[in-house]
Amino acid sequence: MHKKLTFVCLINFLIAALMGLLLRYSFVNNVSFNYRFLTHAHSHVAMLGWVYLMLYTYYVHYLIPDKKPIYSRLFWVTELAVIGMMISFPFQGYAAISISFSTLHILCSYYFVYVIWKHLKTNSRVTKLLVRASLLFMLISTLGVWCLGPAVATLGQTSAFYQIAIQFFLHFQFNGWFFIGVITILFFLLNIEYSQVFKYFFYLLISSTVLTLALPIQWFIPHNSLIWINSLGVILQIITLVLFFKLIKQKLVGFLKKQNNLVRYLLLFVVFCLVLKNIFQLASLFPEFAQVVYEHRNFVIGFIHLNMLGVISGFLFAFIFQNLKLKASKFLTIGVYAFLGGFLLTEFIIALQGYCFYQGKGLIDQYYLMLFLFSILLPIGIAAITITISKETYEISK
Repeated sequence: MHKKLTFVCLINFLIAALMGLLLRYSFVNNVSFNYRFLTHAHSHVAMLGWVYLMLYTYYVHYLIPDKKPIYSRLFWVTELAVIGMMISFPFQGYAAISISFSTLHILCSYYFVYVIWKHLKTNSRVTKLLVRASLLFMLISTLGVWCLGPAVATLGQTSAFYQIAIQFFLHFQFNGWFFIGVITILFFLLNIEYSQVFKYFFYLLISSTVLTLALPIQWFIPHNSLIWINSLGVILQIITLVLFFKLIKQKLVGFLKKQNNLVRYLLLFVVFCLVLKNIFQLASLFPEFAQVVYEHRNFVIGFIHLNMLGVISGFLFAFIFQNLKLKASKFLTIGVYAFLGGFLLTEFIIALQGYCFYQGKGLIDQYYLMLFLFSILLPIGIAAITITISKETYEISK
């Protein structure tokens, strides 16, 4: 069953990628749609239709031994909420219909936390701690969503309250729920055991996730104390990364030996992106750099995509290929390399443009055209992976 659900998640990701491609095409040629509305659709489908539902699928697949019918039903209700947002956001932005489907998704996520918490049966203390931490961060993140209505009603969409509510949601979704979610699955596959090193890793992971929220808050409510809090969080995050490698190093080597080259290289690429992400966050210790990142949207978009596409999606693809035991066919390999190539090229051009803005050099010649052309590789890669999964599902169902 999880193969069909994985296929649905990939379709969501493909649609989100096509929306992102259309957003970038809008800078090349005039198109008749509301850019902000489509941005909302793109982000919601990518986060909630791809990452959320993939974590849902693999949490149930790996961690719930008794697959009760409620999990299948809840998946499809959640997917209905995603489709509702997919259709409504591009036409009306945040309005009655899209808000209704967003609310439905949040309510589904609350019930998902309840049933996972209730049915989780594992002898692994590591798995239990990480699952519960990821789910708690998911619950906490939704507080930001519930604050949006009061923020608009009292102070408006340009207020610091409104912007911080959005950053609160995004921070704990990406760095709490999503990141700890993929780490949970990785540690489960590697069979990481509870130890003193894991204990330090876990508490530092939680602490650094909470403390680094100070940076986006500081963008809207500047204060020296927030700079220091973020600095402490980043330092703890670097220590967490060192402990992460200490925990997985030996078992990852043995795990990779059993995988095909596609899974092996993909996981190594993800590790590279994870290190790069931490280096960029380390650079935020310098207030001037942190301010430049906030003032130049290119850096922000580049960092979000590094986290979303390089780290989180990279892990999810590796889990899919490993779990389904997909052969590294030429078609699949081309698809993976197209996705990674599109990711690397767009990250490079975005970072270069951000640097040029910082240096006061203006817009790179043909920047938007190059960004659009490089971005075409992303949906091509996702489509190739989706087609491969579709064939795999069809062969098994025959």
